[in-house]
Amino acid sequence: MKLKAYAQYATRLVRSGISDRLDSRWNKDPLAARPTATAEEFLSLAGEAAGRTYAEADKLESETSFAIDKNWLDELALHTQIVKKQSQLSYVHGRLLYSLLRRYISDNRPSFVSILETGTARGFSAICMAKALDDAGVNGHVITIDRLPHLNPIFWNCIDDLDGKKTRRELLEPWRSLCDRITFLQGDTLNQIRKVGLNRVNFAYLDAQHSREDVLNEFAFVKRLQFKGDIVFFDDVTREQFPGVCDAVDELEQREDYFVHRIRAGRGFAWAIRK
Repeated sequence: MKLKAYAQYATRLVRSGISDRLDSRWNKDPLAARPTATAEEFLSLAGEAAGRTYAEADKLESETSFAIDKNWLDELALHTQIVKKQSQLSYVHGRLLYSLLRRYISDNRPSFVSILETGTARGFSAICMAKALDDAGVNGHVITIDRLPHLNPIFWNCIDDLDGKKTRRELLEPWRSLCDRITFLQGDTLNQIRKVGLNRVNFAYLDAQHSREDVLNEFAFVKRLQFKGDIVFFDDVTREQFPGVCDAVDELEQREDYFVHRIRAGRGFAWAIRK
């Protein structure tokens, strides 16, 4: 028995080492090799994105009675969501996450809220969820995982690149007090979540790998740590772009242990509430 346990432990160490080496490649400017636009171009993109309206998001905010401060959100988005890319820029998910999390806190009045996010990127959604905790005046913490580094300076394909390379910590310095509620982990999601030692996930936001298998594996991990009323939120539930995410959500909708709600606000989103 001891030999078997040792063999399993050794296997985990080897796999972890391989994963760490694979993840290290993300420390070398994975998003951009240099600034991708001028300040004027970034500000123009920000103005366009801030001016877009989303009736379904307005409706959800009305139903939950909670809406994030728009000026605050636009400023955060300028530094963490306004990038150069082919698809239309949108950061409406910040509104949805904030409203649903505030409503969850209001309805359940937990003494502590444990949040797990997969797919940190620049930290936009983690900061939005930390703000929900802060505004609600509740104890809680966000654990967020991504292969992108937190403490290695890189170009982020955003307006801050014009000042040179920054770490994510430096990028999020204006929101330092909210970052105190967040633990940033680097690495493969399924490898890292097994290490965090959580015993409850009140609220999860899954936005890492977009294959059916990865989404279902992340969900399976979260499900073991949830109770009645707890929530899992899914981004990019848009079949023409991410069929794997949609297939996973479709499967979850057929189960009897979660209520699944969908919304289309520019792109598709869904959230599942534990029965």
